[in-house]
Amino acid sequence: MKMKNKVKRKILFWGFIILSLILIAIFADVITTHNPRLANLNNKLLPPCSEYLLGTDHMGRCILCRIIYGARISLLVAGIVVSITFTLGTTIGIISGYYGGIIDNLLMRIVDVFLAFPSFLFTLSFVGICGGGIKNLVIALSIFGWMYYARIVRGEVLVIKEKEFIKAIKGMGVGNIYILFHHILPNILGPAIVIATMDIGGIILSTSGLSFLGVGIHPPTPEWGYMLNDGKLYLSSNPNLMIFPGIAIVVTILAFNFLGDNMKDYIDVNESKYLKI
Repeated sequence: MKMKNKVKRKILFWGFIILSLILIAIFADVITTHNPRLANLNNKLLPPCSEYLLGTDHMGRCILCRIIYGARISLLVAGIVVSITFTLGTTIGIISGYYGGIIDNLLMRIVDVFLAFPSFLFTLSFVGICGGGIKNLVIALSIFGWMYYARIVRGEVLVIKEKEFIKAIKGMGVGNIYILFHHILPNILGPAIVIATMDIGGIILSTSGLSFLGVGIHPPTPEWGYMLNDGKLYLSSNPNLMIFPGIAIVVTILAFNFLGDNMKDYIDVNESKYLKI
């Protein structure tokens, strides 16, 4: 019981951090005092001061304001991608695990084909050819993200469908659709949600990495990876241009990873099931 309470407190703490980040992203227009896109060369490379708490970049734009607006982009892309991959992967995993046979073999072979591709290189190539922007980033990151959900959910369903209560329900003549939605799905949502929570950090890192390479979000839209790319030329003279966006990325990723890790502990799920192998 003490262990459960300790884990619950950690979940509440990291959940509060994530909720704060989401609220900051939503109310960025209210919180910020400067236009994150408006350049003012008269104020370029200012150190932190009362007006610009984190200083300004090489274009005279407020770093803090750009970080706040960057949170909106990162969380938006991650939220859309996870929603797509979670829904698609969970659906395929449930169908594959429950019905088995030819359906299971066909779906799992499709999963194997997708797993054979180097996902990041494909994503990089896709956005490089089709262009950056939120739409193309979402498409590229969603194409390969669903397989892990499908694999893990399928494994959970294979175990659950052999339980005595499922066999008893089938013996009562209950239809498969009812069983899937009322008995299978509720029992696999916990592991799937844990995967989704921990996956958000990886998506944010991928989004920032692609923008850092110049193929992600289009400038002058404020985005953390793009800010790192801008700041690399001033690393020795004005390291704050890279330090503050880097801190934002690290804190956000750690918050989601720690939340997912503690959720996993709370529902007593085997850690090895969440390793993306």
